[in-house]
Amino acid sequence: MATAKYIFVTGGVTSSLGKGIISASLGKLLQARGFNVTIQKFDPYINIDPGTLNPYEHGECFVTDDGAETDLDLGHYERFLNSPTSQANNVTTGRIYNNVITKERKGEYLGKTVQVVPHITDEIKKNIFQLGETGKFDFVITEIGGCVGDIESLPFIEAVRQVKWDVGTNNFLVIHLTLIPYLSAAKELKTKPTQHSVKQLLEAGIQPDILVCRSEHHLPLEIRKKLALFCNVHINSVIEALDAETIYDVPILMRKEKLAERVLAKLKINHKEEPDLEQWKSFLGKLKNPTDEVEIGLVGKYVELPDAYKSIVESFIHAGAANECKVNIHWISSETINEKNTKTILGNLDGVLVAPGFGERGIQGKIEAIKYVRENNIPFFGICLGMQCAVVEFARNVLHLSKASSTEIDQKSPDPVIDLMEDQKKVTNMGGTMRLGAYPCKLKKGSKANGVYGKLNISERHRHRYEFNNKYLEKMEKAGLKATGINPETGLVEIIELDNHPWFIGTQFHPELKSTVLNPHPLFVKFVEAAIIKKKS
Repeated sequence: MATAKYIFVTGGVTSSLGKGIISASLGKLLQARGFNVTIQKFDPYINIDPGTLNPYEHGECFVTDDGAETDLDLGHYERFLNSPTSQANNVTTGRIYNNVITKERKGEYLGKTVQVVPHITDEIKKNIFQLGETGKFDFVITEIGGCVGDIESLPFIEAVRQVKWDVGTNNFLVIHLTLIPYLSAAKELKTKPTQHSVKQLLEAGIQPDILVCRSEHHLPLEIRKKLALFCNVHINSVIEALDAETIYDVPILMRKEKLAERVLAKLKINHKEEPDLEQWKSFLGKLKNPTDEVEIGLVGKYVELPDAYKSIVESFIHAGAANECKVNIHWISSETINEKNTKTILGNLDGVLVAPGFGERGIQGKIEAIKYVRENNIPFFGICLGMQCAVVEFARNVLHLSKASSTEIDQKSPDPVIDLMEDQKKVTNMGGTMRLGAYPCKLKKGSKANGVYGKLNISERHRHRYEFNNKYLEKMEKAGLKATGINPETGLVEIIELDNHPWFIGTQFHPELKSTVLNPHPLFVKFVEAAIIKKKS
């Protein structure tokens, strides 16, 4: 295929219908036929990236190998396609306007009046084509965030309209995801919201090629016919998307609905081969037929919104399937934990993960939870701030440095066992300035971490400003808390583990960001395995 084909996924009627999952599922189905696919997300908000957004606002901030702070949908793309995304896969209105205004200040527009059309739309199109022009991909799927008709997505929709004429009709396709609500009082499915949504797209100059209709009920033939007639699409291009038991069922459901076949036919690509989904089906088989079950506590401070820990939850699903074990996550707010209630809250769990986060709130609860699992031999896994809390807890309760702390929590601590990284001390801007992206790590031979990974050199993704203070390393190691993963360039402690404990590991990096369906992360796989052993003992 000489040029990339461009597929756009828009949404109507309501947000949160699952454009990301539909995009990832279509990507998977095309990839399973041997095509090279990438997916990008265009977010209509004015933040330059989601790095400074509160997790309650936007869920998790996903980090790529090249250090981009991105939308959590990129996590779905990576988990489904098993291939990494990059800075180019997530673009916001803020980034677009920032680029255009920077060019204007430099005089690059030669005195022209800078306008939404053509300058903003040209910048959007430049980002759309950036991945397609690398020559690496047969398909570039672009998810447009928000809903058609939102004031902030208008420039994106206009750019999509223009792309059709730039690349030609055989290289361009629009999938519109919409909702078919069921009115229980009238006992009928309603197509009117979808008709209105498509009308808005038509007013913007875009005719959708395929409708994917989210519904809680099957779409009868007459509903499909009505949608086809009023929305000006072929009846075969009205695709039913029923609520699924798990997001990992969606590629199989879309396979039954022939979504990829419709896409290939519309783009005039002759491809007779069936998709190879054997590994995917094997994963689903293990996921749905577990032979074990474990209870794992996730101690964090954003637990009211599980999307704040999306990659961790998905990593447990992948690791659970790898162990043929159902992982039941118990959401525990660290603010509810204190010295007196740790046994009541944590006593019946088979493992405890202390989650990442920022700031002072809920820290003491995390430290109390770690003390309890350390003393009671419950498998423990600490990620980023979770690891840092484990270091603070060990310093206070084993080394008896009662005022040990992180300078993020207590700047005047006499024993700052966790301290601000040297290169962060002069940083004033909050956005995009942390230690971000993939860094190498060398594991200590014979350590538990070495056993988990089965190799000595690894690379993992980071998102932090604070680090283990190496002034305390010798003391900690003598007392039994070992640094078993070190960054070879800076000496930064990346992994800690505890001697004489069934499973006690903390990582400064975020292993959850690299777990995929076909490559579950080894740390999560072994942590779940440790929880199974704990339960059986």
